[in-house]
Amino acid sequence: MNASAGPSSRFSQSEMTFGLSMMFLSVILSPVIDIFSKLAAATVPPAEVTAARFILQSLFALPFMALKSQWGSWSLRRSGVHAIRAGVLTLSMISFVTTLQVMEVADAIAIFFVEPMMLTILSSIFLKETIGWRRYTACAVGFFGAMLIIQPSFTEVGPVALLPVVTAFCIAVYAMITRVVSHSEGAWSMQFQTGIWGTLLCLMLLTLGHGTGSPILDPVAPDLVAMIHLLGVGVSAAITGILSVHAYRAAPASTLAPLQYFEIVSATILGWLIFGDFPDTIKWLGIVIIIASGLYILWRERRFASKPVSDTSGDAFTP
Repeated sequence: MNASAGPSSRFSQSEMTFGLSMMFLSVILSPVIDIFSKLAAATVPPAEVTAARFILQSLFALPFMALKSQWGSWSLRRSGVHAIRAGVLTLSMISFVTTLQVMEVADAIAIFFVEPMMLTILSSIFLKETIGWRRYTACAVGFFGAMLIIQPSFTEVGPVALLPVVTAFCIAVYAMITRVVSHSEGAWSMQFQTGIWGTLLCLMLLTLGHGTGSPILDPVAPDLVAMIHLLGVGVSAAITGILSVHAYRAAPASTLAPLQYFEIVSATILGWLIFGDFPDTIKWLGIVIIIASGLYILWRERRFASKPVSDTSGDAFTP
């Protein structure tokens, strides 16, 4: 039997259709998080934006965790793992929101999509997954596409253009850890505990940054408009997270994964409508190369593995 047919055979056609629909809604709504983050970051430091997102997403996850009776999966050892996950996730979010302060949403998201390529390489090193030369080549081509976007962006905004790469690396590490712990713990418990640890870490950073004048860490009292933007960050993140959890329950990750690239399309449209930003020809070439490389990697994973390295088990925290 073809290896790629295995996971799909566990799902009915109606489940597959529902899962695909939920995932499509999740990815086209995901850039709304970044739109609100960019608006909020105009007056609120990125660490504070990140803290607001953690708090609101955790509050949304709380009733689902209670309904699923996932309290019993807590342990000191697992809390330590979630603290590590929250640490890399906090760094990724702060880096990405800092990028959004000065960079176009579509460009930042497109560069971030080198994450599946980084995850492929990290999984081959640390999880001992077999990766052939074709996927390594696709990773190299994808990084070349990212450079086509980074180079003009670096000229425009400086080293901050590299922060989406930092975000991608952190999310790749986060996803790799998630793969290990997801076999013994529920998605809502993982999301809630990560949110709690992320909130604590952000509050620590904001305390350390208080009065320093740091544009990233020094907290401010948000005005009404900023509070609405922060609420938009948390609510949109919670909604897309819930949609993705339902999607991963109804359809295999290998089937859902290609839909994630619709996020770039949605981000481009929203960025153009709200901020008047639109990628130039060189950036579009880079976007196309990244998408093509990512889809090829996903296809190879689906063909030769029952669970792709890019599967994060429906965990809802993404930048």
